[in-house]
Amino acid sequence: MLGLMQNQPLMISSLIEFAQRHHADAQIVSRRVEGDIHRYTYREAADRSRQVANALDAMGLAFSDRVATLAWNGYRHFELYYGVSGSGRVVHTINPRLHPDQIAWIANHAEDRVLCFDMSFLPLVQAVHARCPTIRQYVALCDADKLPEGSGIPNLISYEAWIGGQSTRYDWPVFDENSASSMCYTSGTTGNPKAALYSHRSTTLHAYAAALPDVMSLSARDAVLPVVPMFHVNAWGIPYSACLTGAKLVFPGPALDGKSIYELIEAEKVTYAAGVPTVWQMLLGHMKPANLTFSTLKRTVIGGSACPPAMIAAFNDDYGVEVLHAWGMTEMSPLGTLCTLKNKHDALSAEDKMKIRLKQGRAIFGVDMKIVSDAGDELPWDGKTFGNLLVKGPWIVREYYKGEGGDPLVDGWFPTGDVATIDADGYMQITDRSKDVIKSGGEWISSIDVENIAVAHPAVAMAACVGMPHPKWDERPIVAVVKKPGAEVSREELLKFYEGKTAKWQIPDDVVFVDAIPLGATGKMLKTRLREMLKDYTLPGL
Repeated sequence: MLGLMQNQPLMISSLIEFAQRHHADAQIVSRRVEGDIHRYTYREAADRSRQVANALDAMGLAFSDRVATLAWNGYRHFELYYGVSGSGRVVHTINPRLHPDQIAWIANHAEDRVLCFDMSFLPLVQAVHARCPTIRQYVALCDADKLPEGSGIPNLISYEAWIGGQSTRYDWPVFDENSASSMCYTSGTTGNPKAALYSHRSTTLHAYAAALPDVMSLSARDAVLPVVPMFHVNAWGIPYSACLTGAKLVFPGPALDGKSIYELIEAEKVTYAAGVPTVWQMLLGHMKPANLTFSTLKRTVIGGSACPPAMIAAFNDDYGVEVLHAWGMTEMSPLGTLCTLKNKHDALSAEDKMKIRLKQGRAIFGVDMKIVSDAGDELPWDGKTFGNLLVKGPWIVREYYKGEGGDPLVDGWFPTGDVATIDADGYMQITDRSKDVIKSGGEWISSIDVENIAVAHPAVAMAACVGMPHPKWDERPIVAVVKKPGAEVSREELLKFYEGKTAKWQIPDDVVFVDAIPLGATGKMLKTRLREMLKDYTLPGL
């Protein structure tokens, strides 16, 4: 016997419709590429999203055709999220930090039909357009009078000219909720980038889950600043959850330096921000010397890579901002866990609370996880046993677009490539990527733990730990360190700093000072490239 409820498919278009109907005057504020501040409301955003849909219909784009973006976080990009997906096409966000060869490969693999780009990426489009035969239309996200002459790009039109003549009336189609809505290529896999292809159902469910009180806890009382890019797993789903809750949206555009972010937070009374540790490092670096404080910011979600304890302490102790440590992947839409404390933790000391906050947190409803041995045996949730982390759920990929890489699942579970522990309360902690874990004398050493201790030193700006070959112990850890401007610390001082903070055998064998640690397109440390930089390095005493 079936239930007698209405059968209404979960459509992304319903989110922008809800926002317009119930939060019509809530603001969307954007710092534009031009440098000025643009502001309007959900009512206007919904109207312009329908103009996008009409423009795509006028081009004759087929259902599920891909529309690519090379764009910062801003109101036009937001309109494309809804106009493209809501009309039945697939919005394909391309990471502009990738090499032009990779961008061309990705656009061809996705068979993109339209490419919409911010003017700051004009040179990138000029470098790749001749290698992208499937793209029929190029749209510059600018006013009509700002369209560059003699760009050499065929079929180029300004965004405002493209949608300006279109009606704001549009009947959003209703179709199978499992239809593709957006796609995002991950560079965190071996070989060519692989695309996660999200559906209307998975995206809407993720938006619901992300807004829950023990997750992002978004509401119409919040002003949200997604510093995490809209080309990085859909800004962690915030553009969708914001519509669902009516939260004010503040988009930073291309200005991601500490000064610009701080000024935007204060000017727009931001209560909630989300981004990767490298961005917050720049923000804190700007604030501390000038003795600045926050007047409205209360919470920040930090993910993308492990958040150093010193950063959590700085936000919490110095500025009264709660850090919500999060974890996820492109293949997970992306949220999998988020760290919030339970009632029983209220009585804990600050030190014991910090031990919990350093973990990536508890699974969100909709995500199941387990840790297994290399042989596939499930391991206990005791907070100590390390294992390979596997996940499954309704917004987690079952395969990559066009079947790239074959079947990624193991008995229905997706292997994340992370090594983790899970405690009795379900708090998960990433100890390493499986490819980065250091095996020394039959024991595992967490590179993240080694890095966290290093960056706690006042002279250290960034640290990366890698394993180096050792004839007796298989591998031994060393730490590559970037010093803060004007700061000094010696190898001996830093190694001494580890004493009493970790087991003696887990202390790195050496410190290598470098000018910079290579970062990937999403801000994560590229340890493969770091190892290439250190290819001629030999451990002391060998």
